[in-house]
Amino acid sequence: MREFVVEADGGSRGNPGPAGYGAVVSDAATGETLAEAAEYIGVATNNVAEYRGLLAGLRAARELDPDARVRVRMDSKLVVEQMSGRWKIKHPAMKPLAAQAATVFPPDRVTYEWIPRESNTHADRLANEAMDAGRRGESWSPAESRADLDTPPTAPVAPAPEGTPGDATAGAARVREALASAGGAAAPGEPEPERRPAAEGTAAAGAADTAGTVRGRSTEDASGEEPDTEPGPEADDTEPSPRADDTEAADVQGGRGVEGDSGGAGGPAPTDRARGRRAAEPPATGVRAAGASGEGPADGGPGRPAGPAPAEADRRAAQAVATPSSGWAPADMGAPATFVLLRHGETPLTPQKRFSGSGGSDPSLSDIGREQAGKVAAALARRGTVQAVVASPLARTRETARIVAARLGLDVAVEDGLRETDFGAWEGLTFGEVRERYPEDLDAWLASPDAEPTGGGESFAATAARVAEARDRLLAEYRGRTVLLVTHVTPIKMMIRLALGAPPEALFRMELSAASLSAVAYYADGNASVRLFNDTSHLR
Repeated sequence: MREFVVEADGGSRGNPGPAGYGAVVSDAATGETLAEAAEYIGVATNNVAEYRGLLAGLRAARELDPDARVRVRMDSKLVVEQMSGRWKIKHPAMKPLAAQAATVFPPDRVTYEWIPRESNTHADRLANEAMDAGRRGESWSPAESRADLDTPPTAPVAPAPEGTPGDATAGAARVREALASAGGAAAPGEPEPERRPAAEGTAAAGAADTAGTVRGRSTEDASGEEPDTEPGPEADDTEPSPRADDTEAADVQGGRGVEGDSGGAGGPAPTDRARGRRAAEPPATGVRAAGASGEGPADGGPGRPAGPAPAEADRRAAQAVATPSSGWAPADMGAPATFVLLRHGETPLTPQKRFSGSGGSDPSLSDIGREQAGKVAAALARRGTVQAVVASPLARTRETARIVAARLGLDVAVEDGLRETDFGAWEGLTFGEVRERYPEDLDAWLASPDAEPTGGGESFAATAARVAEARDRLLAEYRGRTVLLVTHVTPIKMMIRLALGAPPEALFRMELSAASLSAVAYYADGNASVRLFNDTSHLR
């Protein structure tokens, strides 16, 4: 059966404002462009334009071969999640478009995949050409289009991996494909271009007209669409701005492509070593967001506005380790359980400071990240105190853990509770982009630990409860031992905060570097002692 790749995009210069869409159909086996479609659609929102692009791309593919299979790739997480059935569609202008798109091909022959914006340039250029033509009072002309000429050739799309859910080989194949698609990401430290600039090759007037255009959900748009269920885990750690560290969110100051097998880190494979822990590596899902390296609250970002009291779950989590006896503990409490907390090494996304949690893409380590992991391994080997290694299920942490465990001669156990926060629709965005697209949701999130990111992400109150439960499971299993926990920005900061009995706002007043070490000792009477935080001396 023939297979096509449909890449579609849409934009609005004003949101709502003058809008257009672009779609391109290519052969999955060869990468050859087979059809293009673009149209100026008048005043509309970004999301409506994106849906119109999707519909046009599917119809163009059907004209080529109604019996083909289709892989839709878009940089709109909203459209991908809604068409995949994971998020509800409430916006009245989008419902009929989604319904039409769902009937072009049988549902079992169409799959949806999120890709980074920089990997969707062909469709983006077509959309801009259509909007430029509309501004001139003309219709888009295929004969005058330069989108295909100005866009690098599309690489063939690897066949969808086969196998049962959770199969490591299938997951690794998806990871490698996602990493390949993210190859055009902006260079570390280089700001992303403003969304919806005029495409290359368009008239200068058109370029001027598009300056300042923003693509993404407006507050008005967002209000109408809520996820039906929370997106599944996937991610990178990048931290968003004022509240992220590699957001695994966007360590935007402080903040998730998909990665495959570690590719070079030898060492024992993960094993199931505790109840509630997963031995097998989790299945990699399609790329949902090209994250930056950053994971939770931003490092060194501005303080969080005062908000409502912490959620009950958050209070309980803090009390679990912060309510024992006051003053000095009894002289002989026995050996404490010591958790050495290692944030994974850098990924290709870390320097970009984008939100990257467990709900977006899942990049593996960069060369720098692998080098950092090697230095951590050497430092821990010299100390000789680590007796077990436990990692988050995400690729970057598993790869870091394998490198260290190989040097220490230990196995790697996987604990799901150590995964990064799910940042919902913010995955892959910088803090500034979130501020621009979802200002009200961001303000609510900054003001309360109970607030969720747009699109059904995970609140910090929920993260606190999850991390506390994982901590307690690990304490029960590794009583009196020293354990290396390889995890992300938010879980590490959360453990430090809970150990200190500090308020939720403390998360935004900590900086946590890639491949840094922290440590907390837990005593039999329930007291906790923070012994190290954000140590990077081994990297120098």
